[in-house]
Amino acid sequence: MYRAIDSFPRWRSYFYFITLIFFLAWLVKNVFIAVIIETFAEIRVQFQQMWGSRSSTTSTATTQMFHEDAAGGWQLVAVDVNKPQGRAPACLQQMMRSSVFHMFILSMVTVDVIVAASNYHKGESFKRQYDEFYLAEVAFTVLFDLEALLKIWCLGFTGYISSSLHKFELLLVVGTTLHVYPDLYHSQFTYFQVLRVVRLIKISPALEDFVYKIFGPGKKLGSLVVFTASLLIVMSAISLQMFCFVEELDRFTTFPRAFMSMFQILTQEGWVDVMDQTLNAVGHMWAPVVAIYFILYHLFATLILLSLFVAVILDNLELDEDLKKLKQLKQSEANADTKEKLPLRLRIFEKFPNRPQMVKISKLPSDFTVPKIRESFMKQFIDRQQQDTCCLLRSLPSASSSSCDHSKRSAIEDNKYIDQKLRKSVFSIRARNLLEKETAVTKILRACTRQRMLSGSFEGQPAKERSILSVQHHIRQERRSLRHGSNSQRISRGKSLETLTQDHSNTVRYRNAQREDSEIKMIQEKKEQAEMKRKVQEEELRENHPYFDKPLFIVGREHRFRNFCRVVVRARFNASKTDPVTGAVKNTKYHQLYDLLGLVTYLDWVMIIVTICSCISMMFESPFRRVMHAPTLQIAEYVFVIFMSIELNLKIMADGLFFTPTAVIRDFGGVMDIFIYLVSLIFLCWMPQNVPAESGAQLLLVLRCLRPLRIFKLVPQMRKVVRELFSGFKEIFLVSILLLTLMLVFASFGVQLFAGKLAKCNDPNIIRREDCNGIFRINVSVSKNLNLKLRPGEKKPGFWVPRVWANPRNFNFDNVGNAMLALFEVLSLKGWVEVRDVIIHRVGPMHGIYIHVFVFLGCMIGLTLFVGVVIANFNENKGTALLTVDQRRWEDLKSRLKIAQPLHLPPRPDNDGFRAKMYDITQHPFFKRTIALLVLAQSVLLSVKWDVEDPVTVPLATMSVVFTFIFVLEVTMKIIAMSPAGFWQSRRNRYDLLVTSLGVVWVVLHFALLNAYTYMMGACVIVFRFFSICGKHVTLKMLLLTVVVSMYKSFFIIVGMFLLLLCYAFAGVVLFGTVKYGENINRHANFSSAGKAITVLFRIVTGEDWNKIMHDCMVQPPFCTPDEFTYWATDCGNYAGALMYFCSFYVIIAYIMLNLLVAIIVENFSLFYSTEEDQLLSYNDLRHFQIIWNMVDDKREGVIPTFRVKFLLRLLRGRLEVDLDKDKLLFKHMCYEMERLHSGGDVTFHDVLSMLSYRSVDIRKSLQLEELLAREQLEYTIEEEVAKQTIRMWLKKCLKRIRAKQQQSCSIIHSLRESQQQELSRFLNPPSIETTQPSEDLNANSQDNNTQPETSSQQQLLSPTLSDRGGSRQDAADGGKPQRKFGQWRLPSAPKPISHSVSSVNLRFGGRTTMKSVVCKVNPMTDTASCGSEVKKWWTRQLTVESDESGDDLLDI
Repeated sequence: MYRAIDSFPRWRSYFYFITLIFFLAWLVKNVFIAVIIETFAEIRVQFQQMWGSRSSTTSTATTQMFHEDAAGGWQLVAVDVNKPQGRAPACLQQMMRSSVFHMFILSMVTVDVIVAASNYHKGESFKRQYDEFYLAEVAFTVLFDLEALLKIWCLGFTGYISSSLHKFELLLVVGTTLHVYPDLYHSQFTYFQVLRVVRLIKISPALEDFVYKIFGPGKKLGSLVVFTASLLIVMSAISLQMFCFVEELDRFTTFPRAFMSMFQILTQEGWVDVMDQTLNAVGHMWAPVVAIYFILYHLFATLILLSLFVAVILDNLELDEDLKKLKQLKQSEANADTKEKLPLRLRIFEKFPNRPQMVKISKLPSDFTVPKIRESFMKQFIDRQQQDTCCLLRSLPSASSSSCDHSKRSAIEDNKYIDQKLRKSVFSIRARNLLEKETAVTKILRACTRQRMLSGSFEGQPAKERSILSVQHHIRQERRSLRHGSNSQRISRGKSLETLTQDHSNTVRYRNAQREDSEIKMIQEKKEQAEMKRKVQEEELRENHPYFDKPLFIVGREHRFRNFCRVVVRARFNASKTDPVTGAVKNTKYHQLYDLLGLVTYLDWVMIIVTICSCISMMFESPFRRVMHAPTLQIAEYVFVIFMSIELNLKIMADGLFFTPTAVIRDFGGVMDIFIYLVSLIFLCWMPQNVPAESGAQLLLVLRCLRPLRIFKLVPQMRKVVRELFSGFKEIFLVSILLLTLMLVFASFGVQLFAGKLAKCNDPNIIRREDCNGIFRINVSVSKNLNLKLRPGEKKPGFWVPRVWANPRNFNFDNVGNAMLALFEVLSLKGWVEVRDVIIHRVGPMHGIYIHVFVFLGCMIGLTLFVGVVIANFNENKGTALLTVDQRRWEDLKSRLKIAQPLHLPPRPDNDGFRAKMYDITQHPFFKRTIALLVLAQSVLLSVKWDVEDPVTVPLATMSVVFTFIFVLEVTMKIIAMSPAGFWQSRRNRYDLLVTSLGVVWVVLHFALLNAYTYMMGACVIVFRFFSICGKHVTLKMLLLTVVVSMYKSFFIIVGMFLLLLCYAFAGVVLFGTVKYGENINRHANFSSAGKAITVLFRIVTGEDWNKIMHDCMVQPPFCTPDEFTYWATDCGNYAGALMYFCSFYVIIAYIMLNLLVAIIVENFSLFYSTEEDQLLSYNDLRHFQIIWNMVDDKREGVIPTFRVKFLLRLLRGRLEVDLDKDKLLFKHMCYEMERLHSGGDVTFHDVLSMLSYRSVDIRKSLQLEELLAREQLEYTIEEEVAKQTIRMWLKKCLKRIRAKQQQSCSIIHSLRESQQQELSRFLNPPSIETTQPSEDLNANSQDNNTQPETSSQQQLLSPTLSDRGGSRQDAADGGKPQRKFGQWRLPSAPKPISHSVSSVNLRFGGRTTMKSVVCKVNPMTDTASCGSEVKKWWTRQLTVESDESGDDLLDI
């Protein structure tokens, strides 16, 4: 990168290499880890029987065996295998088992470790065999030998070796005993001495449990270690046979050298040097084959083998399904317990006496209503009344002790009764009413289901595969019926044995479910009670303590100034507009931008902007342009302090400082805000002009660099990142202890073996230390490949230097501290090859095993353990670590549904014209594959460098132009087939249009200019075109979605990494801004400005030579020039500051933050990497739903009205199909759910898909506790409302039948009455009586005889007859529904009618129009009142019947 910076523009080099590292090293490489983890999880399920189930850390000291009892039977008896079987006295056995003895032994082990760690190199002249460390080792060896003999005497030899821990102790005793022999001291037996530190793991039970969890099930991890070792041996043998004959190549001459070279490639440290040396040695002919060989081995070893270690560790950290459910319940109970207690800063008010505020009453009590009495105030009088009663009873001489006790018990019971009435009266009434409703509805539903089963309504239908919606619906119905004790569970005599067994298993299963329900409800009630108790406690404190919830104990609770401060502090942007009728939230066009604006309050937005401006101002600071001497930089400092002062004052006045419920200092974020403010204020007031190195003023400048961390507190998502980082601190701390233990073991061993042996004279011709004196000439070479032409007798340029006997520059093993620092650098896999070569060259080849074993344990197990623990903690914080398989699948399904979108594909044109043919061509698979092949062919053109001066470039560019025109033709065909509006709906089409447009622009510029910039633009267009292939294949699309979603979800983690990097960059400028150039500190990599410091730190994040940069920053006199007054005048470094600075930065960024990226990628990969059997809704199901949605959503708006949901559900087929013949009730539930949740408004694509997803899973297995409770409550409410509608509809049908029967009987009576009246009228007054006829005949006669006078017109009477079936409903005929016939209605005629004419009337019943011509001829002597009342009764009856029919049609779906 530095060479590219010197050759090309700086921005181009930075952009290229930073994006390359980010996408390849941080994202794509971690996808391999995700693939291996998911694949290993599937394989582990298949090989579970071979590996065995996970076991806990319970003691296995007791076993069971069969024993014959006195009656001759056999029974299992527990046998303690640790039972003392030795011959020692009982007192010694008791002492050996006591905790005091164990603590004494562990304390002695601790002292031994401290003594061994205190060893250091004292010089060659000191006789090491008889120093104080040797005598201490002899004493500790004798002590631990006596401990082993005592245990063997107490337990017996058989009982002693039965324990694995005792076997390890015996091995240490034998090894250390041999080690204290003078000839074997400081030999390979030193391993036994330093391994005593492993016994300290027993001190911490948490550490012991963690170690057992990781290394206890050793089959998987041990098998993987054996596989890795076997792979190294096989590949080393193959490489030895391939390259042993190559001349001038000494890396593969022997098997140990070949093994070291292949192991070096495995660790990725300097593997390019191994490959380059081999390529140069084999020649150009075999170089490509050798390069492919090494690259494939490197990819397999680094991407697959190391990922397998992570997968094994994650699998060891995984819990069983039953334990996960148990931990979920325990976690819920713990959360309920923590919510019950107030924080300690608020509970301090309970230590003070209650002092409720009294109000002076100026009016009589009768002038106003009595206010509500406080609960805490009333409790005091209840307790006082109780005490007064007891004291009164005691004072009475006739009162006995029994009566006093009885009164005390009664008073306590009364007090409890009153307290329960105060707390639970409302809840008990609600619960009782809810239980009665649920029981009644359940009984009705069970009766209906039983009746349908008995009537055989389910039989006689063709066999058809039931959909998942139907299956889950019947499971829930069966579960509810069995849970409430349905009569169908009663065992009858006629049932078979299989039926009885099945009924018994169902009963047991649902009894367990009922027990689980009771536990869930109990936890829910406990949470509600905890919240209520917390509120009650807070309310009591607010009532009884006048200074509670008062900012700074001055401002009142409801003071105007405090309310004003609250309004200012809590004001935020809110663009969610709700519908005033339905209450639903309206979707706005720019809702993402509105959500971003409403992320924090206005005040926090102002402080974010001010903090960013202040950080930008700090970017311009350097040792040569300091804020103390630059007035322009001081402006930003003053602005930041002033704005933060205003912010803190407003928040303190609104929420309080410490002793209030919502205080500013209520968590670590508030403490950090106050700390940053105080540091900035002190620096602004002090503004030191001279800052000496390693002084308090320089420390203040370093603490001032923490200012960017304010953004962590201001942004909620950043606080979440910090919470996720620190919540798993316990496991990370345990891993750190294990790694430190490993480093301590190897450091102690290295000190005793290599102390003083790595030193060498800087003159390569001197071997002995006695001869290393004087001066010698050293030649200077400008470059390795630069050969100067010297004259005869002329020497190479050089200079004279003194001879020095010294250790290597960057490491040594003279004491434990330096040894642990060297091993920490080796643990990061940086510089370990140099350590290995020095040890082999100066101590011996056999000692190379030391560093290889440490690298293998530290790299393969230690670093992967860090990765596994960070991923496990991330999953636990996200709530996915304790999820069962079904719950995790449900979470993955919800995440996939959020990403799913409606198909942005317009429908095929209706006609068979030109557009339809184009549509068929563009949607054909052959057309899509051809375009993909053309994209690949165009990408192959970039395999040759496009240079202006190269004649090959012009044909390549011409071929790219041809491909561009083909892609223009493709886009044109799609636009014609789909129409411009339909083409623009798809994001993929938009991307293709953008790339094609850029290609057309490039073609124009290419033929116009023909220079290097046009060729570069053409290459960029080809690269952009290549990315369009990822959306054309399922697997590539899955991987692309994994990377894209990971980038989106890891945005705040990346921002957090940048903020930490910015803080370290500012601190690096203060600490190492003037350090002299060294081996890696140069003109490119230095801390002279914040920009260059960020570049150096980004390099350290990748791990590239971070240890060499650290050692360059440790330079001390006499190798630099110090200054006593100002740090910017010296070129020395800071030894302690560099050690803490670089080590902390590397651990936080490389070991923790980058592993969070791995965790996010693993989580997102599981969303898309799932087989059809694992998915709750498969890809085909989602695709089918998208197609049906496009059929219903004809306007492509993404929303449909609620009434269209029923049509969408009717069109679904396959696993999402709803059969109305079998699951009509499920259909009603789904439709009503949409209406209830969206209040009859519009529903979106994700709303319907979410409803189908909830209905397609077993919510008891897939949903977590809180979500399960909310979902069951919603489904019960829906079931209750639908049951009410069903009952109401059934009752209306029954009433309609009854009314129809009554009307039919009345019509018979009326017809008989009419016939009698007509005969009587003919007999009394024949000329004035007219007959009646049906309405059709009347209408026909009225149309034919238009000139007939009104007095002779016929009448359509409105009373029914038996024979007339003429009239029909007009809307039924129009709508294509079966027509419902109505009788012809007549009114009884009067004995002496008077002719009246009534014009035609439009009668509208329930939205239906019926035309009836009414012509009445009534006798003038008829009683008009009786006629009017009869017509009114008829009209009321008609409206009632018609409205019932219309309501029936609306409810009958």
